[in-house]
Amino acid sequence: MEKQVVRVGLMGLGTVGTGVVRLVKEHQEDLFNQTGLGIEIHKILVQNKTKPRGISDTYEDIAGIITDEPDDLLKNPEVDVIVEVMGGINPTKEYLLTALEQGKNVVTANKDLMALHGGEILRKATENSCDVFYEASVAGGIPILRALVEGFSSDRITKMMGIVNGTTNYILTKMSQEGADYADVLKEAQALGYAETDPTSDVEGLDAARKMAILSTLGFRMPMNLDEVNVKGISSVSKEDIAYGKKLGYEVKLLGIARCDDGEVEVSVQPTMVHKSHALSSINGVFNAVYVYGEAVGETMFYGPGAGELPTATAVVSDLVTTVKNMKLGVSGRGMVAPYKEKRLKPDSKKYSKIFLRLIAADKRGVLAQITQLMADKNISLDQVLQQPFGTSGQAEIIMVTHLAAKSDVDEVMMLLRDLDIIHEIKSCYRVEGGE
Repeated sequence: MEKQVVRVGLMGLGTVGTGVVRLVKEHQEDLFNQTGLGIEIHKILVQNKTKPRGISDTYEDIAGIITDEPDDLLKNPEVDVIVEVMGGINPTKEYLLTALEQGKNVVTANKDLMALHGGEILRKATENSCDVFYEASVAGGIPILRALVEGFSSDRITKMMGIVNGTTNYILTKMSQEGADYADVLKEAQALGYAETDPTSDVEGLDAARKMAILSTLGFRMPMNLDEVNVKGISSVSKEDIAYGKKLGYEVKLLGIARCDDGEVEVSVQPTMVHKSHALSSINGVFNAVYVYGEAVGETMFYGPGAGELPTATAVVSDLVTTVKNMKLGVSGRGMVAPYKEKRLKPDSKKYSKIFLRLIAADKRGVLAQITQLMADKNISLDQVLQQPFGTSGQAEIIMVTHLAAKSDVDEVMMLLRDLDIIHEIKSCYRVEGGE
């Protein structure tokens, strides 16, 4: 007899897991009309069965399906799909590999796991003709992964650039709008629950780097590793950097940038001066936005909430619906495209961008000319220059925006500037996007 109900094993009942339960329970009619099958939460894995859970008061049947035994899901022949929202690497990786070996399809929101071990998990899924979907791992409720795999299947993506971490965007937005210090805004973000007690993963760019590794792997069809993403966080961004950027027409954003030119790839996460004419400069608060550039379609932008119970849960349930449709059609595991292109990393001599540079130098005649000549010797020209006195000790603050320059040339210039007696301090150096 043909299956009438798809039974789900849910791993994790935190914020996102609770959202998944709510959506599945309250949208039964919609889910049935989309898939032609019933969808039921059959078992829920948690660490502590005795912990009070408000969701049990709303849905009286929840308490009876909660378990702390992984095999109640993984080895249960009645469970068809594993939905993983518990997070972490171990033992989560082993759980998902076991589920795939048991022939169970998988939906996950685990960006850390997919960035580090996605290749292994996808290979295991292919071996067992199972689906693995992970839309919620990158940008919460924004359907960016499905767009890369399906919407751009007939196009060739050349660049992806975006804000993929809401915590850092909230901090930089508050610094820009209120002229506040980084440390003060971070404390406020922690108090509001936007930042973790240990915010390292967010503010040092690691969370965004994991997401960019996933995006670039899918977008460029190459197996990009996390350690191949050049990462710099926002902890060194000052309110003075932001203020000078605004004077020159820029907003500071933590951008993930992935480019592919002539088959060579570069991927980075770094604080970036984004020109006010670019839409990303006006993405504020905890929102995410990703630009995708295709050879045929040109520029497209995906925008929306990047985290939260229901936005993330919506992406998870959307993947669940796709999984159920594939099960009904008997095509599970056939739509997955593993990275198939040879990975070629771009050398620094081919990584071009404009650069924002802020220096403290001696305030005397010929200093700017000496700096300009040093840059010209390394094929770097200036687009904008702002100079003003710094303090009362005969120093000047010089802010410059260059034209396009190779990273190798910029790195060499930075070394030469540090050796100059007239340069007292290099305050900051940021990539610049937009304004061409």
